[in-house]
Amino acid sequence: MSTPQQPKAAITPTRTENYAEWYQQVVRASDMAELSGVRGCMILKPNGYGIWELMRDYLDASFKESGHENYYFPLFIPLSYFQKEADHVEGFAKEMAVVTHHRLTSKDGALCPDGELEEPLIVRPTSETVIGTAMAKWIKSYRDLPLLLNQWANVVRWEMRPRILLRTTEFLWQEGHTAHETREEAMQETLQILEVYRVFAEEVLALPVITGTKPPHERFPGAVETFTIESMMQDGRALQGGTSHYLGQNFSKSLDIQFQTREGSLAHVHTTSWGVSTRLLGALVMVHSDDNGMRTPPRVAPWQVVIVPVLRNDGDSESVLAYCEKLRVELGTQTYANGKVRVRVDKRDISGADKKWDWIKKGAPLILEIGPKDVAAEKVCLLRRDQLDAGKRFLERRAFIEGVSAELASIQQNLFDQALTFQKARTHTHIKTREAFDAYFSKDSGNSFSTDQGFVRAKWSGDPASLALLDERGVTIRCIPLDQSGEEGFCVLTGQPATQEVIFARAY
Repeated sequence: MSTPQQPKAAITPTRTENYAEWYQQVVRASDMAELSGVRGCMILKPNGYGIWELMRDYLDASFKESGHENYYFPLFIPLSYFQKEADHVEGFAKEMAVVTHHRLTSKDGALCPDGELEEPLIVRPTSETVIGTAMAKWIKSYRDLPLLLNQWANVVRWEMRPRILLRTTEFLWQEGHTAHETREEAMQETLQILEVYRVFAEEVLALPVITGTKPPHERFPGAVETFTIESMMQDGRALQGGTSHYLGQNFSKSLDIQFQTREGSLAHVHTTSWGVSTRLLGALVMVHSDDNGMRTPPRVAPWQVVIVPVLRNDGDSESVLAYCEKLRVELGTQTYANGKVRVRVDKRDISGADKKWDWIKKGAPLILEIGPKDVAAEKVCLLRRDQLDAGKRFLERRAFIEGVSAELASIQQNLFDQALTFQKARTHTHIKTREAFDAYFSKDSGNSFSTDQGFVRAKWSGDPASLALLDERGVTIRCIPLDQSGEEGFCVLTGQPATQEVIFARAY
């Protein structure tokens, strides 16, 4: 008896065959991004940039609702600004792109000796120093506080091992920077933004995350505390989705950001910084995609419903296209997640089957195929991207229009539930000894997502000497989760008494 053939996937190789290459192919097939002619830099394409715009719009509204205002600061930062904060410059030294000249010779393109800058300029890797310098001019009194600002910008960090969307030399992000009278107010801000990021990740991107603090050796350079959201990819590796930092008075002292207190004395402000970036596009791909391409959560899908006219012959065109256009208008009157449903009719001059598979790979949540029979019967042929194996459904046109919001909400919740189930299944709490820890992480995670590789949640004593044991396995401490039981136990690495639990994982 012959073995039944498995259905051919749209993406080659599949996840189980080669996870790393599968990821690259999904990014390309979904029209999200592609490599540029500059090492480590990418071109964001319409589908990827469209998702980023929706992410940006949601976060921008959230920031403004809590009193933050948008600014824009220079791309170039004098080197001397960075040198004022020792930990900061040390933390970014290996990633800095440095401008030393402002002209070339006209003949051969060599650096012109007369064009050397008096002071090197750093191409913005982050903006604490340039923003802090401006704050020092703006803040004079407690009446000027809190100062709450945000910037949408591009940054440059010279990546040694770039990976499209996840780690690129140039990427887009938002960076918030705030100044406060007291430590308590600054910490409240830091945790408030962490919660904004958690809600955004889980409710908008359908990405389940673990919130926690970074251990001292993983903190942002110059920070007193770094808080993070961590998510699990389908190969069990972790990805840091966003961070919120309490900077204490480290930057305000080095940049001399002082204010007159209510009592009339001078004091340094307490500052914060926080940000997320286009690496979240990579998280969407790695968490939600399957072997047929991207599956986009409806809340960030540029097109939530795509209508594909199926034209059998020239005589069908007029009636089918008219029906599709009517359907587009009617669907566009419906609302989902506080906005109008985003609908597109794909009128490209290619076959209906090719259009359908193009949108499957791009991850459109709902795909409607409309042919002459559907027009005659006043129906729609519906394909849900999150339930591709379930096949097509035929619905009355009016019933589908009235139910489209519920359909999109169902897809959004289903994608989150699937990712959360996966994360829980791959988070191991039974590993309590060094022997068990070594046995687990000695397994080769390779490119497969079919093993049990994932997170280990276990006790850690905080002993810095134990970190060398992690380097041998390529494992890091992703965070110290905020939800701690406080129960006494023993460090999984050293056997020393310990109460705090941490998340151990390999990571991107």
